[in-house]
Amino acid sequence: MAPRLLFVHAHPDDESLWTGGTIAQHTAAGGDADLIVCTWAPGTQRHAEVVEAARILGLPREPIALGYADDRIPASAPGAPRFCEARLDTQVREMVAHIRRLRPDALVTYDPIGVYGHQDHIHAHRLADAAARAAAVPNIYRRLGDPWQIKSIYEVTTSAWMVDTLWEHVFDEKEVDRLQAVSDDDIDLRVDIDSAALLDRKEAAIQAHHTELDRSIAMKALMSLPTDIRRKLLATECYHRRDLIPGGTPLL
Repeated sequence: MAPRLLFVHAHPDDESLWTGGTIAQHTAAGGDADLIVCTWAPGTQRHAEVVEAARILGLPREPIALGYADDRIPASAPGAPRFCEARLDTQVREMVAHIRRLRPDALVTYDPIGVYGHQDHIHAHRLADAAARAAAVPNIYRRLGDPWQIKSIYEVTTSAWMVDTLWEHVFDEKEVDRLQAVSDDDIDLRVDIDSAALLDRKEAAIQAHHTELDRSIAMKALMSLPTDIRRKLLATECYHRRDLIPGGTPLL
């Protein structure tokens, strides 16, 4: 039986760029999954775009929006605090409630440096990690439901060959220098999307994020690469694995 998955991402578009192939492959095989997006409130344009992207990727339910403000865009959640400035204990409590209700076997988020140092990504990692551990403790947040033990956490990372390709074709030297280059030996799981239909679905989900494609020079450059280079990059998703119980659980 396929594990039940919970994806925790900082922004709309991250779910498609970093884990879209994993989501599409998992749901196409009949697996269940949910997505939590930490920034951009319901009613904003980018929230509407992530709802559409989640539908394309096959998620059975709309993303859960925590509704905090993106780091540099107050309009992403009018009147709400910036994601990185809100009280962590309040956010952990909120996340624990979702984990105990959804009861995932594995949680997927960023690695400790947020893949490339983005503070919203780093904070999402901290929040997801703390909540995954707290959700299993019976004497914490008793009113939020029965404790639930997540078996494994999978953290998005990037392999060295991907960074080299991005350096050559997408980013300038200053931007790509923030991306970590992990050797293949240090990657615990590499998901290869070898189905053209699933890769098409991932690309369509990325294209659903019109606002970010219009704004981001790097994202626009990525999606404008020659087809063979672009699809090679998008067809590979890499993870570190951390088991919270002996044996953990496979991702797919």
